[in-house]
Amino acid sequence: MYAPVYDGPVLLMSTPKVKLVAAACITVLLLSILDINIVSAVSWKMVDDLDPVHGIGKLPWLTSCYALADCIVVPLYGKLADEYGAKPLMIFGLGVFTVGSLLCGLAQNLTELIVFRTVQGLGAGGLTAITLVVTGILFGDQEDEASEGPIKPSNAVGIGASVMFGLGLALGPTLGGLIADAMNWRWVFLLNLPLLVAAFLIIVFELKMPTNPVRRKVDFLGAALLGGFGACALLVAEWGGARYAWGSPTVLSLAAGAALLAVAFVWRSLTAPEPLVSLALMRNSVFRAMMPMSLIAGVGVAGGLLYVSGYLQIGRGLSTGRSGLLVLCMAVGILASIPVAKGIVTLFGKFKYLLVAAGIFQAVVLLLFGWLGPDTSYWLIGLGCFVLGIGMGQSLGLGLQYMQSSVAKEDLGVATSSLRFCQQLGATAGFALYSTIVARYLNGHLSSAAGAADVNGNLDTGALSKLPGDQYRAAVGVFIDATNVVFIVAGVVSLAAG
Repeated sequence: MYAPVYDGPVLLMSTPKVKLVAAACITVLLLSILDINIVSAVSWKMVDDLDPVHGIGKLPWLTSCYALADCIVVPLYGKLADEYGAKPLMIFGLGVFTVGSLLCGLAQNLTELIVFRTVQGLGAGGLTAITLVVTGILFGDQEDEASEGPIKPSNAVGIGASVMFGLGLALGPTLGGLIADAMNWRWVFLLNLPLLVAAFLIIVFELKMPTNPVRRKVDFLGAALLGGFGACALLVAEWGGARYAWGSPTVLSLAAGAALLAVAFVWRSLTAPEPLVSLALMRNSVFRAMMPMSLIAGVGVAGGLLYVSGYLQIGRGLSTGRSGLLVLCMAVGILASIPVAKGIVTLFGKFKYLLVAAGIFQAVVLLLFGWLGPDTSYWLIGLGCFVLGIGMGQSLGLGLQYMQSSVAKEDLGVATSSLRFCQQLGATAGFALYSTIVARYLNGHLSSAAGAADVNGNLDTGALSKLPGDQYRAAVGVFIDATNVVFIVAGVVSLAAG
């Protein structure tokens, strides 16, 4: 698994140094994944602290702004890594992510926290993509190149990526809840700092990558067009039907801008001497399958991650720590997905069945979650989270490595970042879609029966604990019904991914 790294005859990194760098990469990857999902549980407490009346309407921005910044810069990070090497890009991303974490921990209001989360996302966009590129180069499984049947996952990268994505996605709510209950939600961000500084020093002084003598132009225009498309598309999803009517000049202008930028990006990709994303990659069958699958899966998973925690905390009154422990079942499911996925590929001999199974697992659970009530057994919820984790592990973890093993080494960075772009674009669109569903449902169904918790159609989470029994049940009943609609929509989307 671990071996020295050479650049021709020159020894760059001994085996102990490779292990040290691997530990730093794992830490960075885990923190960057944790920090989008850790907020899915703690965000409800942040809202209650910083803006209890209007916070639910702004809540999705705590995840959306991070994911939006992430997905806009990911393709550029990948291209720059292919052209100029992974190390300088990783150092830059680490620095930005560290500063963003510090600022988030010091934020004094919800607007500041959203802005600082955006800074954090700009750094995270590089960390997830670049660390996967580094591990893909250092621990690539050479026997895959000679394999003749179905593509086989690298033991190091495939299993490692699955575990890290699984732990990041599922442990985030658990750790966030425990930290927020024991200390304060600000420590969710501040506890990152010593680990990030240690990883930064290791990467600066110990990481040595083979030189890439080819220096080509980076398509910054293509990056700007793609980033602009992502921003416009996600703002349409976030604002349409909520802040502005779907037929308003603002939403129509953003939609038209997204369409024009998408066309311009395709034109640029076809005509640029060295485009940001080579459309030739679309001839690769695994890459071609993974892009739309990742986009749709991101939309579906977004509902499960954020609103399972919301249902448990707001609808059932659990603490962030206790709700996180239930979501921990997803981590167990993701770890279990490794042998399940290998069994599916061995049995059927084709990778596409793995993706179909992942979509079906996620869809069934989310659709069943659409019937959660105020007294649903926690054992059933935990079992559902476990099965949901199996689907997530296949689609997000092992799927990544299958794609990496199918592309040429020189395209590894841009292929990995393209996958991350699709995942984040889908997740951000999902957060926006589901927040709109919840806001509109609450606005249409909250009534005087909810007492002080109903503030002009907004649910005041800070008032819930002070309500009489009947008003409390009425308020949380409407919220549970709203999350049920989210789960049903997310289940239908996940079924489409399969």
